[in-house]
Amino acid sequence: MKVAAASDDEAILALFERLALEAGREIMRVYHEGFAVDRKADTSPVTEADRGAEAIILAGLRAAFPSVPCVAEEEISAGIVPAELGDAFFLIDPLDGTKEFVNRRTDFTVNIALVRNGEPSIGVVFAPRTGRFFSGRPGIAEALTVDDDFRVTGRRQIGVHPPASPLRVVASRSHNTPETDAYIASLGAAELVSVGSSLKFCLVAEGEADVYPRFGRTMEWDTAAGDAVLRAAGGTTRTLDGAALAYGKRGQKDDADFANPFFVAAGAPLAASPSA
Repeated sequence: MKVAAASDDEAILALFERLALEAGREIMRVYHEGFAVDRKADTSPVTEADRGAEAIILAGLRAAFPSVPCVAEEEISAGIVPAELGDAFFLIDPLDGTKEFVNRRTDFTVNIALVRNGEPSIGVVFAPRTGRFFSGRPGIAEALTVDDDFRVTGRRQIGVHPPASPLRVVASRSHNTPETDAYIASLGAAELVSVGSSLKFCLVAEGEADVYPRFGRTMEWDTAAGDAVLRAAGGTTRTLDGAALAYGKRGQKDDADFANPFFVAAGAPLAASPSA
């Protein structure tokens, strides 16, 4: 099945939402029953919840779209990499914010995205501990209401807001850097909100924050789903040279495949430039 036609978007998004809920249920099972924490080659943590959620998502995507490549965090870590990406591929982070999960915080999320021609086109971000759920497809971003049985009980359309005064800046709880602090200082007076995982994009998409600067390392699976929601809500994610953050980056001269440069996600153009 092709995934380039706009008429397919609703069906693809519905599949993403169902798989995110199923993965979220598995994550919370592990969360409540207890788990061991292993370390990957880069020393980052990984748990049974990461692996179980990814298996659920990949099984669903590959059953529905067997010809569409999947780039998934845990498979990539295991050396399972698609030979070719083509014009469209899926990006999956089954448990973004594993550190938050391990530390029994609430901000970890399930992330599924479709990338078309280098742009995140459709995406879902689900925080199973809190029930916050966001989805986006071209021109439409929504916040979903989820009950305790992992069923969607309501949805409302969201969109970015004009910048507040002072600006509301959302930053990483676990991965802040001096460069990020310097950029925030360049914005002048700003109200700072700290939150983990890809929810930062969603806070900007919903108008709860104005800007999310990330001057630290991220990979494409960390950002694609939240970025899709933000772009659907009318926002932008730009690198320090002003270009839209691109996806499917392979063979990079000075970095690993799928690694992102620094970026600034925002709901509206800002007075201060990203390079400040």
